[in-house]
Parts: sequence; structure tokens; C-alpha cells
Amino acid sequence: MREILGRRRRLRFRRKERTVQLDAALTCAVEWDWPVLPGVGLKATTRTSSGAGCVCPDPECVVPGAHPFDPGLLAATTDERMIRWWWARRPDAPVVLATGGRAPCAVSLPAAAGARALAALDAMDIRLGPVVATPTRWSLLVAPYGLERLGELLYSKDSVPGSLRFHGEGGYLLLPSTTADTARARWERAPLKGSARPWLPDVEAVVDALVEASTSTPGGGSRLAY
Repeated sequence: MREILGRRRRLRFRRKERTVQLDAALTCAVEWDWPVLPGVGLKATTRTSSGAGCVCPDPECVVPGAHPFDPGLLAATTDERMIRWWWARRPDAPVVLATGGRAPCAVSLPAAAGARALAALDAMDIRLGPVVATPTRWSLLVAPYGLERLGELLYSKDSVPGSLRFHGEGGYLLLPSTTADTARARWERAPLKGSARPWLPDVEAVVDALVEASTSTPGGGSRLAY
């Protein structure tokens, strides 16, 4: 009897742990109206393995576990039934946001430059929205922008570092859940609790600081890898 009860407790704990990604996906899609889909995820590790690789067929994947694959990006939705169906079958799948359209866009840069940019924006008293951090890159969520608008904005700059990435229409961004390290993303600046939908700054308000931080940070690099 003790063994059966212990097993039931472990199963309840595992089920509770695996609802975190679903809760995060439903918050984004249903409460915030952000289209999401499950990310590809990581292969299971063993004691003898050196690290978890991406489930996708690319052996040199630069964003392991942190991108769409099956379903593809165009399947992103805010439909609650579809989201529950996806995560019922893959409860540990990371949450991927399809950027642009009615959803947020984002600007990402290497982590060291991201920390420097946030400090500069705070010093200028510029209001920021959510910020996603991974071990190598930080992403600032901004209000949706079009390619024409972005092009005009960047054309006025003397130069734009290759390490700066723009996630707009047709792009995607890995979002954190409240669990630790399934996809190695966290909220550096979390959405305010209780808000109907997170507030987002215009890209014009932040891009100067991001360009400056990317240009002036030694060894900022241009790696996209998460």
C-alpha cells in the first residue's frame, strides 16, 4: 500500500509540473490574444550524454528546442481548444510566440549588450514592456511594426550591428513558462501580474539604445544561438 500511495504522489506531482507550459500558453493566447504554438523541444538526456540536442533533424540546429517544427509557424493560434490539444500530447513543449500582425514584435541582442541596453533605458526613464532572457540573448518585446516602418527607422542610423535581430511578421520568439530551464528562457522583465494584456513600447523608443549597446559592447558577437 505504501508503494502504491508513493507512486500516486509522484504521478500527481509530475502531472502538476507538466501543466505549467500549458498554463503559460493559455495565458498568452486566451488572456493576451497572442498566437502561440508548441516549440520542437529537446531530446531526453541520459547520464552519459554531454547535453540535450534538438528534436528536429538538423544536427547543427542553432536554437535547439526553441523553434517551431511540427506544427509549423503558420499554425500559431489563440484558439483555446487547439492549444489544449497540442499540450495534452506534448505537455513539456516550450511556448513559441508568432511575432507580428496583432502579436508583439521583438528586438533581440547578445546578453551582455542586452543588460547594458536595459541599464541605459532605465537611466533615460523609458518605460519598457516584457523582456525575455536566455543564456546568450535578451529580447525586448515591442508593439507590432511593419517592415517599411522598420526600414525607415534603420536607414537613419549610421550602422546597425549584425548582432541585432528583429522579430517581426513571419518571425517567432521563445517565451518563458514559470518552470525552470525546459527551454532555457526566463523573464528578465516579467509582464505585470493582473494586466489584461502586457503594455508594449514602440520600437522607436528603444532602438537607439539597442544599437548603441550592441555597437559598444566588446565581444557582443552575432550568434543567434539561444
